[in-house]
Amino acid sequence: MERIWRMSIPPEAEGVLLRGYLRERLALSSALLARLKQSERGILLNGRRATVRAVLHAGDVLELELERADSASPNIIPAEGELDIVYEDEDLLILNKPARIPVHPSQGHYGDSLANIAVYHYARRGQNFVFRPVNRLDRGTSGLMAVAKNAYCHERLIASLHTGLRREYLAIACGRFAQRTGVIDAPIARAPGSVLRREVSPSGDPARTHYEVLAERGAFTLLRLRLETGRTHQIRVHLAHMGHPLVGDFLYGEENRALIDRTALHAAALSLTQPITGRALAFRAPLPADMLRLWRACDKERLAAHTV
Repeated sequence: MERIWRMSIPPEAEGVLLRGYLRERLALSSALLARLKQSERGILLNGRRATVRAVLHAGDVLELELERADSASPNIIPAEGELDIVYEDEDLLILNKPARIPVHPSQGHYGDSLANIAVYHYARRGQNFVFRPVNRLDRGTSGLMAVAKNAYCHERLIASLHTGLRREYLAIACGRFAQRTGVIDAPIARAPGSVLRREVSPSGDPARTHYEVLAERGAFTLLRLRLETGRTHQIRVHLAHMGHPLVGDFLYGEENRALIDRTALHAAALSLTQPITGRALAFRAPLPADMLRLWRACDKERLAAHTV
């Protein structure tokens, strides 16, 4: 999927070396700059191939080949399916991921991941596509995630993951909280002897989760959560550590398919700055049907027959 970024050099960049403009003003990484230098149409100045030693003048037209038309994800096979696209432009894709679908191909899911479906979606348009997720969701988690359409936007969004990219989740947890709001500040590490499981550990990476109680019903609590860091399974580990595992969490709580057949966690809000246009973008995705059903069932009478 080809993406050419065209821009006019502003007056304040008069006399600046192209290398400095690319690295300092546009924040291109050394790896991306090296790739552009190797491509015949990677860096054009006023329609001609330019070296990074070129001197810029106000009004010059700079073109950067952020993505080649033949760029693709060769190891991801197209798989038929529909994407729930919340927003799309030349650089960015915001998806509402269904629960139970993994983001990447993995053992047992080589052909039914979100990546497979995305590649299929663009193949139907006659376009190649490189799948570059910015924020990743567990297979059982539903909701909003960003996918960058070129390496530059991916780099810039990853760099802003814990500063300019705001993520908010809704979750249904077991039990009632002593405080209506709080911050869980507890480092997370891989659990010994496990590839998948994480745990709170003094030797782990710093992790902070902000929570707010929205409502209580029976023995369950509806929470709004905001991540300050993005560790693997962070919300799930932190809430389980507090003694309030998420409903349906087979790994950190108890699985109960009579209530819900996945972890009751939904990425409900996402806001970010579009890396190229600078436009502030904000999106919301309502609770999916299975979590709505669960919440409506969370009263003492209807849950009397269940143990969580």
